[in-house]
Amino acid sequence: MRDIAALGEMLIDFTIQGVNSQGQRLFAQNAGGAPANVAAAAAKLGAKVAFIGKAGNDMHGRFLKETLDKCGIDSNGFILSDDYFTTLAFVNVKPDGEREFSFARNHGADKMLNAADIPLDILLSAKILHIGSISLTDEPCRGATMFAVKKAKENGIIISYDPNYRASLWNSEAQALEQMRSVIKYADVMKISDEETELLTGEADYELAAEKLISQGVKIAAVTLGKNGAYVRTEEGGTLVSGFKNKAIDATGAGDAFWGGFLYSLAKSGKAPENVTLSEAYSFADFGNATASLCVESYGAIPAMPDMKAVCEKLGEERL
Repeated sequence: MRDIAALGEMLIDFTIQGVNSQGQRLFAQNAGGAPANVAAAAAKLGAKVAFIGKAGNDMHGRFLKETLDKCGIDSNGFILSDDYFTTLAFVNVKPDGEREFSFARNHGADKMLNAADIPLDILLSAKILHIGSISLTDEPCRGATMFAVKKAKENGIIISYDPNYRASLWNSEAQALEQMRSVIKYADVMKISDEETELLTGEADYELAAEKLISQGVKIAAVTLGKNGAYVRTEEGGTLVSGFKNKAIDATGAGDAFWGGFLYSLAKSGKAPENVTLSEAYSFADFGNATASLCVESYGAIPAMPDMKAVCEKLGEERL
């Protein structure tokens, strides 16, 4: 039995690392992709994790598969295709740690995942299926994602959903809104950022957004609030979970680190989401905040995910 099966995009983040002596910008090759980041965060904490996706059988794809293996993630469901190339994302990190993305994804392998690629033995052996929203942008990956969600739901597997809005990957905001919202009715646990509340729920206020998600059937809703921590809500009500002091240098993967820590805690609790108390959800989010606060102190996403020892030490430090 696995704790988590994550499905979706895994790609290369070329993250800016300064300039050389000639003033040319330097980019470092990092493994990325939101579902893969979440998988890595949970795996580095000790969860049993598998990843389902597709990359090119090229230097980048092989690097990604090696990265999964080094993280202790089951990569048997990660296909390396001879027909498509590995998707690339170039990430410019601004002085405040926030990011700007440029994607090379047309005919990228992650978009070409189809339902026949989904290994049901891996999918159905997990407590939690985690997905994002980038795999909803195009066919056949959209159909593959929904096939996996419905199959998991039929078999009593917890559905985790963490949408990430990247405007350049959609034909229009209207299409993004329709597709990203279409998954909410299947989600048992869901995370959104404070920048995505209105797009996903129609509510700009994060408390009202979380309340609306709960009213739509989500059992635990979390809204990440950057340096201010997170807000978490269950049927009992909602509470703010404060963040930790840190020296942020790169926000890449921060939300994924938070959710990886949260899902790790949920999986280890052995509880169904509907039976999780608000107090327990608070502790899951506090653990996630600690995980995220360590992630932003290093460059990249997967390379920056902390281990359990570091997170436990952070939990003993001062909060904001």
